[in-house]
Amino acid sequence: MSHKRIPKRKAAFAAGTVVALGAAAILLPNANASQDGSSNDAAAIAPKTLKASDASDLASQLEKLLGDDFAGSYYDSDSGQLVVNVISGDNNVVVQAKKAGAKVREVENSLPELAAGAKTLKEEATIPGTAWAVDPRTNKILVTADSTVTGAKWNTLESTVKSLGSDMATVKKSAGTFKTFVSGGDAIFGGGARCSLGFNVTAGDGSPAFLTAGHCGVAAEQWSDTQDGQPIATVDQATFPGDGDFALVKYDDPATQAPSEVNVGGGQTVAINQAADAEVGLQVFRMGSTTGLADGQVLGLDATVNYPEGTVTGLIQTDVCAEPGDSGGSLFTQDGSAIGLTSGGSGDCTVGGETFFQPVTTALQAVGATLGAGDAAGGAGDQAGGEEAGAGAGAGAGAGDAGAGAGEEAGAGQEAGAGGDASASPGEEAGAGQEVGGEEAGGDVIGGQDAGNGQDAGNGQDVGNGAGDAADQSHN
Repeated sequence: MSHKRIPKRKAAFAAGTVVALGAAAILLPNANASQDGSSNDAAAIAPKTLKASDASDLASQLEKLLGDDFAGSYYDSDSGQLVVNVISGDNNVVVQAKKAGAKVREVENSLPELAAGAKTLKEEATIPGTAWAVDPRTNKILVTADSTVTGAKWNTLESTVKSLGSDMATVKKSAGTFKTFVSGGDAIFGGGARCSLGFNVTAGDGSPAFLTAGHCGVAAEQWSDTQDGQPIATVDQATFPGDGDFALVKYDDPATQAPSEVNVGGGQTVAINQAADAEVGLQVFRMGSTTGLADGQVLGLDATVNYPEGTVTGLIQTDVCAEPGDSGGSLFTQDGSAIGLTSGGSGDCTVGGETFFQPVTTALQAVGATLGAGDAAGGAGDQAGGEEAGAGAGAGAGAGDAGAGAGEEAGAGQEAGAGGDASASPGEEAGAGQEVGGEEAGGDVIGGQDAGNGQDAGNGQDVGNGAGDAADQSHN
């Protein structure tokens, strides 16, 4: 399969009003003084309405500005406002945050106190099937236990949470089982497992590569874009379990080029223009080769998950569904920001559940890669979260390279094993409750046709994704 495809059609995400944050960078150093020289008008300052990505940028600025008084933040999608927690009653701190455009809320627990609580959980309750993350909306640690945590294990977890105090942590039960989602972006295959390609990147040595889940990278060394096909890429670095769940996989052909986008099914793609950090409350979309397109919200950051294989830290917790085979797939935003790589969780896309993602910015930094593959069709080096964005990287949750969907090969059809030809692929419904076209489906409009849950046959994406028998490829 060629890897020099330039798609003919791009999905147009409904773009919100772009709020420039350049002014905030100028405003913040002078935020302790009001226009009339007084700090008593803090209550009169209305929070700004922000696009989610801009709210994340503002949160990062305020964290640096407020220092120890900063106690987390989240994005209120209903109002379009950034809510910032502060622990100080100092009016000057409140004024600074408000003048920067945030809505301010005073809370009891500082970030160091919440971190100490998480450390206690790690020391006393690292039990397979448990997870925890700080929830800035409650200013507490949210602890989750799956269905395997029973008897003495549950008693240990419950007593540890109680020892932290009801104002510090809460615990809830999950009906499913925490597991990695190895089995199905576009599908990639290796060693009997199926995963999803995350985002195409440029490795530190300038060679083309892609990011996927670390547990996929340790499951197999070589990966193909068709089932039982010839390998197209080889694992260069993989982290799992431990400080993340990510792998850098280098294309075997150094001339490989891929557009910077996510294939959302039905011949539609979404341009990826930067890497960005997640913010609690952020509306996100996930693409994977088993379940297609799904959406939801970020629930927590710096999450710790105790999988059967070991503990993984530093993840993003969401309510987005996923299933086996979706591992490594792209988590992104409506405006084309790369956010994460699918790691694992509990439940499925029928009953729902929790899903955890590896932050893209952290993975890029760890492997020394940049978002982008040098394609002329790509962007031009925007910065987000300290990483370069642009330069034409293919977004792997179906970004036209591994497992390619939607018939972009020189305007023709898919090659053998890729699931059909171009005339068949774009017309297929991919139903995951998202809509890629202008008609309503599940409340999210992304571009041109129905996109999502495994084209044509259940959860296999057998048209354009080469994964029709995905159910047989589960590797849990």
